[in-house]
Amino acid sequence: MGTRTLPGGRSAGSVAPGIIIVGLGPGDLQYTDDRARRYLLDEERTVLLRTIDHPAASQLAEQRDVRTCDDLYRSSDDFESVYEAVASRVLACDGPVTFAVPGSPYVGESSVGILKQRATEAGREVLVIGAESFVDAIVAEVGVDPLRDGLRVVDGRDMPDPLILDAPTIIGHVDLPVVLADVAARLDRVLPDATPVKVVVDLRSATERVVETTIGQIDPELAGYRTSLFIDAEPGGLIGAIRTMRKLRRECPWDREQTHQSIVKNLVEEAYELAHALSVLPAEAPGGEPDFAAYADVEEELGDVLLQVLFQSTMASEAGAFDIDDVAEVLRQKLVRRHPHVFGDVEVGSASEVLANWDRIKEGEKVERTSQLDGVPTGLSGLTRAEKLQHQAAKLGFDWDDPAPVFDKVREELQELAEADDAGSAMHEVGDLLFTAVNLARHLGVDPEVALRRAGDRFEARFRRMEQDGPIEGLNIKELDARWESAKRAEMQGDKELPW
Repeated sequence: MGTRTLPGGRSAGSVAPGIIIVGLGPGDLQYTDDRARRYLLDEERTVLLRTIDHPAASQLAEQRDVRTCDDLYRSSDDFESVYEAVASRVLACDGPVTFAVPGSPYVGESSVGILKQRATEAGREVLVIGAESFVDAIVAEVGVDPLRDGLRVVDGRDMPDPLILDAPTIIGHVDLPVVLADVAARLDRVLPDATPVKVVVDLRSATERVVETTIGQIDPELAGYRTSLFIDAEPGGLIGAIRTMRKLRRECPWDREQTHQSIVKNLVEEAYELAHALSVLPAEAPGGEPDFAAYADVEEELGDVLLQVLFQSTMASEAGAFDIDDVAEVLRQKLVRRHPHVFGDVEVGSASEVLANWDRIKEGEKVERTSQLDGVPTGLSGLTRAEKLQHQAAKLGFDWDDPAPVFDKVREELQELAEADDAGSAMHEVGDLLFTAVNLARHLGVDPEVALRRAGDRFEARFRRMEQDGPIEGLNIKELDARWESAKRAEMQGDKELPW
């Protein structure tokens, strides 16, 4: 026993099974398949409609007695519960039953999948008769070729993230104004406001219409059980950025002449600008109250860093080495491999255990290393490289147990600097002092790079305050100190003009 699908116009057998699932088609009853209509009008069969809120369903109810499942939507907390309840109601019917759903039983009908599974488990045979779906109706209306054009179909109630719009796209299940408004907002994030969109309403019925508008002008009141969107535009978002970079590489003289090495400095500069933007975020971010102005700067700087990734990947693709998809897949595999507690059967009890596993797996991947310090890039900033060198050494136990002795070491290095008697010695001792200060920051749980950036920002803000009080040139040291202390007091009093 099991599920049979009725193909073409061929008979599925002389005796119809107890449960038949049919699609009503996209609109009026006249568009319902003749085979399905035969079982729907068979008075010896109970007809159970998933919903009466469909033209063919309501027209059928005018011709014969039917039962519906609409009450289950009102008594259930979520759709999954509704679909389970629908399946139970169908299975509980006495005698032969025809279960009818809007559109096609194969498109967007979760209740059908649940019913088929439970019927199979109960040893009951099910016959499924296909029908024209809302997708078929829209394809015919807009004239798109799903195979040639690579049609996408998206659920408006469960939009994918990221939203990829690199092909003609149908967005269904926009049944409520709030859903349609949310869909429009999501589209607006990856496509321009003026992007054309078709709102397809009530196809295959007397009230059908196609409203041509733009993303920015979508009317949420067009939402309904048989409303869908159709978009065929140049892709935005990630795919749009990839395609734009490739076009620039082909057609822009400056972009075309760059090499991997010529733009390395751009990557470094953009990374520093991103680090600065991140340092402005509150320490508890992403927790706490979000600072959207600061996040706007982070968003822009992340885009600039992404540009460098796309640029380098595009050039590597030209060389036949790899492309951006390869980069993403290598990263995905690495993330899965280094998180066996998420993707495998390894159990961990704390974040420290996660880091320990990460380091162990990472070491196993780098079989050619000759030192614990081999993985620390030499091109990092001095503060960041110092912190990473210390962190790697600490993994082998070469570290202090707590901050107290590090304070003593800072004092020792400061004294040695005071005793330096030439420029060479001073440079050496300044380096030791800074390196030890980084060690102290590490023991205190402070990122030295961020701390120094914030110190620089505080200095800049205070100095600008000093300049606002009048010209600085010509002031003696006492007057300058007075200005400085005044700026500090203003900061301590919570002056809103100061960022720190």
